[in-house]
Amino acid sequence: MSIDTAPKKVHQGRNIKRLREMLGIKQESLAFDLGVSQATVSDYEQKEALDDKILEKVSIALKIPIEAIKNMTDETTNNYINTFYDNSQQSGFFSNPINCNFNPIDKIVELYCEKEELYKKMIKDRDELIEKLSKK
Repeated sequence: MSIDTAPKKVHQGRNIKRLREMLGIKQESLAFDLGVSQATVSDYEQKEALDDKILEKVSIALKIPIEAIKNMTDETTNNYINTFYDNSQQSGFFSNPINCNFNPIDKIVELYCEKEELYKKMIKDRDELIEKLSKK
């Protein structure tokens, strides 16, 4: 019986995908944060090794240490995520105790629609006021 002591292969793209999915973030949202297309994020997730500049941007966007992307193997991913979530609830002013996950693009669209409705109402109110004042 032999024990496999060879270092496990790290697939940085797969690590990005796993972390992104575990955090409940869509490719489109990550792409928006990185300033790239969704297809580019998909390409990143297929690559075994990525440029350090890309890894740094992804780690900032996902709010995870760059070492997580660089060093995690298949076996260590779940252990890391459990530790990450256990510690994240206590770390700093901006920690999120509710674990609220949403797509920021959906929120932007929602706010835009609300803004558009408000403008329509303001224009209608203005037109009614002009009409009332012109009748006097």
